[in-house]
Amino acid sequence: MTAIDLRAEVLGWLDARRDAMLDLLRALVDTDSGSYDKAGVDAVGERLEAFLAGHGVACRRTRLEAVGDIFRFGPETSAETERPNLLLMGHRDTVFGRGEAERRPFRVEGGRACGPGVADMKGGLVMNAFVAAAFAELAPEMPVVFLTTGDEEIGSEASRPFIEAEARRARAVFNAEPGRANGNVVGGRKGGFTYHFDVAGKAAHAGANFAEGASAISELAHKIAALDALVRVEDGVTLTVGLVSGGTSVNTIAPDAHGEVDVRFVTRAQREQLIEDIERIFSTPHVAGTRTAFLRQSESLPLAPSPENEALTRRYLDAARGLGADIAAEFTGGCADSGIASWAGAPTVCATGPVGGKVHTADEYIETATLALRARILAATICSLIQDAGLSAGSRKAFSPM
Repeated sequence: MTAIDLRAEVLGWLDARRDAMLDLLRALVDTDSGSYDKAGVDAVGERLEAFLAGHGVACRRTRLEAVGDIFRFGPETSAETERPNLLLMGHRDTVFGRGEAERRPFRVEGGRACGPGVADMKGGLVMNAFVAAAFAELAPEMPVVFLTTGDEEIGSEASRPFIEAEARRARAVFNAEPGRANGNVVGGRKGGFTYHFDVAGKAAHAGANFAEGASAISELAHKIAALDALVRVEDGVTLTVGLVSGGTSVNTIAPDAHGEVDVRFVTRAQREQLIEDIERIFSTPHVAGTRTAFLRQSESLPLAPSPENEALTRRYLDAARGLGADIAAEFTGGCADSGIASWAGAPTVCATGPVGGKVHTADEYIETATLALRARILAATICSLIQDAGLSAGSRKAFSPM
């Protein structure tokens, strides 16, 4: 079977399974899987495992203690080349707690599917599962791998090394975050991290002993002003001190104050400079007698512009236009696991999942018609990569790097 013949077979296979896609989506949405509900997150993985096992797709499961396990579906490829695989990614955790699926079960009305996590990103999981199943049935030698993790909504700390390892073996990565409401995919994302900082001062009576005190709140205010001075919106650099607290009473010089700052950036160079600048601000007291302790945490990596990412995005958009979807790529300030894959050196495109919107809210939805459409676009993109590599179904020749 040639790559062109394979494309027709795979697209037809997916098109015939529109109802089955909705059935699997219903099962996933009606399973609570908040990030801290390990049992629920793993139950979603087990449901995907059962579906894919029925189509001959192997599963390698890595147990994790505190968050959802790692499920890797697809062939174990040899090391004939540096990057043999075509990697589909998606996370199983949502922002919703236990009981939400019972309160708001899956439903379809007016051409939209609704329910907790339907867009972010259970629709993308279903799409990836069906694409993986299609290639497993019709071209089982093709190195299509589906990796699904369980802690993206809380920073992917546990899953990051697994994503990095798979990305280093990937010729192309497709992350199934929801397509934008206008149908676009995401060609670039900011990276980000947070700092928690604690300022220690010295308490004193605000009237009788003012000069004996050292106000932690005043020091906090100076640090906020210095952090604000690092903002360069035109370059994609933003800092937001979103949480502050401190003091004991209105007539006491504050002995302590606390803050958390959200930091966003686009490039590696910006990241390194921001870390240097921020930690210098925290380490340099303005109010005598104060000191500050700080901790950097919750880091997400950027999906930064690169020739490889742009080439893969163009290929995806060309496949979309060939199937009647005239869409584009856009940049967003939000973070996702696609940044981890891109940071590891893999050509990456994000938001390949079904078109949806209002994520993380009770009004979250996907356009049901786009579930099969986005699956077909993804499959067509994979087939174009196969065709360019000169492979045919049944071939054991590995991909060479892009």
